[in-house]
Amino acid sequence: MTRREGCSSYICGPNPYFLNVRKMKIRFALLLVLLAAAARILPHPDNFSPIAAMGLFGAAYFQRRWMMVLVPFAGLFLSDLVLNNVIYREFYPQFTWYTSLWIYAAFASVMLLGWVMLRHQVKPGRVVTASLLASGIFFLVTNFSVWLESGMYSKTMAGLLGCYTAGLPFLTNTILGDLCFSAVLFGAYAWGTKKVLRYEV
Repeated sequence: MTRREGCSSYICGPNPYFLNVRKMKIRFALLLVLLAAAARILPHPDNFSPIAAMGLFGAAYFQRRWMMVLVPFAGLFLSDLVLNNVIYREFYPQFTWYTSLWIYAAFASVMLLGWVMLRHQVKPGRVVTASLLASGIFFLVTNFSVWLESGMYSKTMAGLLGCYTAGLPFLTNTILGDLCFSAVLFGAYAWGTKKVLRYEV
């Protein structure tokens, strides 16, 4: 079909160049999430994890909602399978599909946070703020689950506060991990799309 004189490709039809760039950006984002999920399997300090960064990144850059939800959750789920049934199989006598639904609830909350804060505006300050809030979400949710289900603490406000107090030494690594992996994911994507794909994000 011949383009009519004066007809912009933005109005009259899709431009093959921009369609190709869009596909390359999606593939690059998929690769970054895959690498982040794989990083969970490598030796690392306790609580120094890419989980929150994966959720924030997926919410920010996958335009299709099904991809925004499916890709980060798939990365979390598949890495859980390897961790539970290969790396830490001595702790799980039977095949284990997931560690805790509380982790997935916290992950979903972080993705919602990323959708609200980063969906339409990705800037370094907003990424840092979202990362710190994500650390707080995981801290509150996971320690609440320990208090509720482990039997280690009395089911009182004092017991809950004691559980959160006991979890404070692990919070530092959570914050550092979330900041580090968020910087890597968002930084790599910004660099890759501008320098490699030569296309403004």
